[in-house]
Amino acid sequence: MTAAPPRVLTVAGSDSGGGAGIQADLKTMLALGVHGMSVITAVTAQNSLGVQGAWELPVEAVRAQYRSVVDDIGVQAVKTGMLASAELAGAVAELIAGTDAPAVVDPVGVSKHGDSLLAASALRAVRTRLLPVATVATPNLDEVAQLTGVRVRTEEQMREAAEAVLAFGPKWVLIKGGHLAGEAGQGVGDQAVDLLTDGAEEHWLRASRYDNRHTHGTGCTLASAIASQLAKGDSVPEAVAASKEYVTGAIAAGFALGGGIGPVDHGWALRRSRAG
Repeated sequence: MTAAPPRVLTVAGSDSGGGAGIQADLKTMLALGVHGMSVITAVTAQNSLGVQGAWELPVEAVRAQYRSVVDDIGVQAVKTGMLASAELAGAVAELIAGTDAPAVVDPVGVSKHGDSLLAASALRAVRTRLLPVATVATPNLDEVAQLTGVRVRTEEQMREAAEAVLAFGPKWVLIKGGHLAGEAGQGVGDQAVDLLTDGAEEHWLRASRYDNRHTHGTGCTLASAIASQLAKGDSVPEAVAASKEYVTGAIAAGFALGGGIGPVDHGWALRRSRAG
């Protein structure tokens, strides 16, 4: 009998277009060799053009899904994504606090198309309840501004952003600077820069920036990859470095789908290994 692979639980919203959310999380987990499980927090009507509708699930449904998985199967890591309301964010924080596993918190606030995925009233719950139970928080620059008021325009300001997020209590924060280069008008050949820190150690991660607009699901994919690597026993810096490499390849292989922004390619490494 084959031994079960490491188990990772995603707590997030469903993306009907398959590029982000629960669907991206499970694809990432499969690609990285772990067993993915899910707690669905919301259902969205979503495609390459945007989010046409979103319906959050009742807190009791989210809690029941979580307990069902954790109490029977167990987890080696948890990843959170879309938690639309204060009630959901608080309930999930409570569940994570009672689970002996690292937690990667992706404080999803806005979709790739600019659609809001977090009620304004939920921000306080994310700050005061969810971030304090995070092993790693992975905000992008828009989410940093939403959570802390810090607006990052230079690499140096990423340190200020990291300090502001760490003040809420996560053990580590990964400030994703991908939007920085885009806002500065830089193009192919430039680097996408992220900062990982726990307030003492600093790790700057740099990767090539690709001229590919099909990047739907990047944040979900990165957070899920980090959770997968942690479940496999990596340290936080090791997990983030490996995940950055995986996501960079997925962005490079992103493809057109529908009439808008297509997804990253979660299976790029699997296809490359088969071809090799």
